[in-house]
Amino acid sequence: MTKSDYEKNSITLPGAVAMGTGVMIGAGIFALTGQIAELAGPLFPLSFVVGAIVTAFSAYTYIKMSNAYPSAGGIGMILKKAYGPTTVAAGAALLMALSMVINESLVARTFGTYTLRAFGGDPDSILVPVLGVGLIVFAYLVNVSGNRSVGLLSIIMAILKVGGIALFGAAGLWASGISFEASGGDFRAGGFVASVALSILAFKGFTTITNSGAEVTNPHLNVGRAIVLSIAICVVVYLLVAFAVGSSLPLDRIVAAKDSALAEAAQPSLGQTGFYLTVALALVATASGLIASVFAVSRMLAMLTDMKMIPHSHFGMPGTIKDHTLVYTVVIAGSLTVFFDLSRIASLGAFFYLVMDMIIHFGVFRHLREKIGARGWVLVTAIALDAVVLAAFAAIKWQSDPLIVVLGALGMALVFLFVGIFLARNPATEDAHDHH
Repeated sequence: MTKSDYEKNSITLPGAVAMGTGVMIGAGIFALTGQIAELAGPLFPLSFVVGAIVTAFSAYTYIKMSNAYPSAGGIGMILKKAYGPTTVAAGAALLMALSMVINESLVARTFGTYTLRAFGGDPDSILVPVLGVGLIVFAYLVNVSGNRSVGLLSIIMAILKVGGIALFGAAGLWASGISFEASGGDFRAGGFVASVALSILAFKGFTTITNSGAEVTNPHLNVGRAIVLSIAICVVVYLLVAFAVGSSLPLDRIVAAKDSALAEAAQPSLGQTGFYLTVALALVATASGLIASVFAVSRMLAMLTDMKMIPHSHFGMPGTIKDHTLVYTVVIAGSLTVFFDLSRIASLGAFFYLVMDMIIHFGVFRHLREKIGARGWVLVTAIALDAVVLAAFAAIKWQSDPLIVVLGALGMALVFLFVGIFLARNPATEDAHDHH
């Protein structure tokens, strides 16, 4: 596959913003609000604000790098420029791709959970992963049909979604008389800091834009603009929704219905019609989020294969590398959807993403900050914020679910071992690397 396989100028600025918000709002607000409330207690809406601040520091690195080197390999390119074609670069890039695939399974399970809520089904039913896998297959079919359909569909879906969810938040607040019901419960600083790990997951969709950099029109300007606009739109939407949920339900009920907290909150304040409209919104949001994410991950894996940083096998399939990586993406996402619940999927995603994020900031700080004109203190702050949040989240999870901490650590170790062995046998070239 050559770089000409990527369609230059195929994603406009509105399309890039729609893609970013599409992935962010896909699972972020529907799947994570209840889980964030469980950790953060009564101050859970503020967790989204802190998450946005941490994400803003993080986004600085990606914007600076994307402005200097727009590329459809996005994060793979950043890591290769920072570390060369090494195990660290390839392993961290694969962590990013896997954290995005993990996010897809989170979105898919959320879709299944909300669909069953609409029909009064059991949220623990086997139908949840069945419906989730069905949505993943649908996202695959849309992506196979090409870039233009993804771009147009993601713009339409994003407008429906952002408008609809903002309306839900405003209507919920108005109906409940703007009184915050979720004020009961204890505030624990450790739990609040840990909750920020999940809030960051609700914003990390901005990296989707970085990964499609070469396909965005006027990328030197528009990649940065699209990232800033996407994060800004999501902060407003998340806060509206968090306050609407908190003004409709007490904290214990939000936590009890954590996998579908928005549907639970819609009923008391907006009635049965509001409940069904919220479920419909959740289905639109998760479906569009998954389509946008599958689009980005398959391209990232194809670019990493191009860079000779990860191995590739056709498994007898016809078509290009991009077609094959699309299949790998949906197979892994489908498997996770079947075997893990929402809470564990979110935890794995947080571990993988935060570790990868710190590796990127450190690499740019050490090798590239002067070249791209990045401020050192911003990069160091981004690393410190990630480290504090990751430590708090791991500590809380070690108390409540030590297995997922072990699985996360084991998964990351296996990723680096896997790419280390591959690169030892098939050394990558230095052609995309120039930090010396």
